[in-house]
Amino acid sequence: MSTQTVVAPALRRLYFVRFGFALVWAGLLFTSASKLGPISVALLVLYPLFDVVAALVDLRTSRDPKSALGLYVNIAISGLAGIGLAIAVTSGIPAVLRVWGVWAVVSGLVQLVVGVGRRKLGGQGAMIASGAISTVAGTSFVLQAAQPDASLVNLAGYAALGGLFFLVSAIRLSPARA
Repeated sequence: MSTQTVVAPALRRLYFVRFGFALVWAGLLFTSASKLGPISVALLVLYPLFDVVAALVDLRTSRDPKSALGLYVNIAISGLAGIGLAIAVTSGIPAVLRVWGVWAVVSGLVQLVVGVGRRKLGGQGAMIASGAISTVAGTSFVLQAAQPDASLVNLAGYAALGGLFFLVSAIRLSPARA
């Protein structure tokens, strides 16, 4: 059994789960994004922690040695982002946007590298594009933090778009490959 026939089905399932999580998360954040309250704070810390769990599942189920280093880096970065966000929420929305922005840039670059390494599996064009867009979006979040009307609403849009990229990748990992 080739690595491709083992990795593709695991990624497909994981990508569908990540799509669903991102859409639900984005909807919940959108409804609570006007201020840092208990719901938005919990959601902000939960998102990178979910990313940690997803990367761990990816490592365990796909056992893809090519992407292992990138996944370990993602686990570390997302874990630090969860801690950083738990601290940043005490300082306000601009601090949250700065931490989220840095995380989006670094994790986007990692996603880009992992996607390029997995391109033979199919469905990785969306992951590559998502990584590149995450890098640009992260930069915009850091810049938004300096604006007087800084808001969390764009984070919901960012998560929803990321979820759609996971859906496209899951679909592109066709049953023939999976």
